Amino acid sequence: VQLQASGGGLVQAGDPLRLSCAASGRTFSNYNMGWFRQAPGKDRAFVAAISGDGGDTYYAETVKGRVTISRDNAKNTVNLQMNIVQPEDTAVYYCAAVVTRVSFHWMYSSEREYTYWGQGTLVTVSS
Repeated sequence: VQLQASGGGLVQAGDPLRLSCAASGRTFSNYNMGWFRQAPGKDRAFVAAISGDGGDTYYAETVKGRVTISRDNAKNTVNLQMNIVQPEDTAVYYCAAVVTRVSFHWMYSSEREYTYWGQGTLVTVSS
């Protein structure tokens, strides 16, 4: 499956931001999806994840309450809605996919769980 992330750019602190990831190549609902981000000078970190049918969602503690992950399997897209962005949200955001499997429900925050990665979209939050 091929992944294309979009929606990044320069935003003001306090504004909302919506990132999207378009998938192509396979039956999208067969894939669990995740969002990760890599801030300048830091390792890539988990943000949020969603199961293939959209029934299970997971969030990093650092973004819980400010971020919502969702998917539209008819449109082959997964979205990350960020409310009230903060300067520390500045990062390159990556979407990732893995064929649905049981291990996802405890491995969702690990990069090693995911097989496919998009190219990343840069989000810069100005204060």
